[in-house]
Amino acid sequence: MSKDSRSDLNPFTGKKHYDNINDDEFLNQCYNAYYTEIKKYQILDQTPQGQMVYNVTNNLINTVQDYLRKINRLDYVQDYYDWEVHLVNSEIANACCYPGGKILVYSGILKYMRNEEELAFVLSHEVSHALLDHSRTSASVQKTKNSLFSLSYIIGIILEFLGIRGASQLTQAATGIANMGSQYLLTQPWGRSHELEADKLGLIIAYLSGYNVDVVPEFWKNFSQNMGNEFDFFSSHPADSKRIAVMKESLLEIKNNPDFYSKPLLPETPKAKAEYLTQQ
Repeated sequence: MSKDSRSDLNPFTGKKHYDNINDDEFLNQCYNAYYTEIKKYQILDQTPQGQMVYNVTNNLINTVQDYLRKINRLDYVQDYYDWEVHLVNSEIANACCYPGGKILVYSGILKYMRNEEELAFVLSHEVSHALLDHSRTSASVQKTKNSLFSLSYIIGIILEFLGIRGASQLTQAATGIANMGSQYLLTQPWGRSHELEADKLGLIIAYLSGYNVDVVPEFWKNFSQNMGNEFDFFSSHPADSKRIAVMKESLLEIKNNPDFYSKPLLPETPKAKAEYLTQQ
C-alpha cells in the first residue's frame, strides 16, 4: 500500500504534487471511511444497474492500466491502488472515488443519466481525482495550514505570558482573519482547480475507453440545473459555466490529438476561455 517505491512524478501531469502526510496512515483512514460509509446502505451490485456500474468501471480501469503500461508507469498503481466499486441504494445523487481506488456510487445519481456514456464520464471524473492524488494534496495543504496557524496561536500565548498583551491580541486577531481568508484563498482554490483537472482527465479516460464523450457538456448542463453552482469564489467547486467551457475546449483538444502517449495528458490546470464561455 506504500507509495515509497514509486516515482513521485505523477504520470498524468508530469509534476510532483504537494505531499507532506504519512501516506500509509492516510490510506488506512480513507479505507476505513469507505467501508464505514458502505455499511450504511443496501448494496445493489447484483442488480442490472449494479452490473452496469461494475462493467463501466472495469472498462475505465483497464484503460488506465493500459495507458500506464504504454508509458512504462505501471509503478504508479502497483501495490498502491486497490480498485473496488459498489452501487448502494440511496437517494443521494453522487459518486466518489476514495484515495487508493475505492469507488462508491449512490443510486440516486443514476436517475439523471440516460446512457453509459454519461455514467462513464462521472466515474472517470471521480477516478481522475484519485489518480491525480487530489485528496492527499488537499490533506497536505490542510495540514500545513493547521501547522501555520497553530504556530501563530502559540506565539500569541507566549507574548501574553511575557506581558506583551497588545502584541498577543494583535497576533491572535491576525491569525483569525488569516484562517478565514485561507479558506477562500488557499484551500478552496485547490478544490476548484482539482475539479477542472478531473473534468479534463476524466474526458480523456472515457474517450480512450471508447465512450462517446461528445454528450458530456450537454449532460452536465442538464445535471447542473438541478444542483447548479455559478458562484465559485465561495465554493470548493468552480462555476458550472466554467466547467462546461473547459469540457468543450477539452473535447476539441482530444479530437485533434493524434498521440496521447508521448507527453503528460494534463501538464497544466485547465482554464475556462472566454470564447467557450460565450457559446453556452
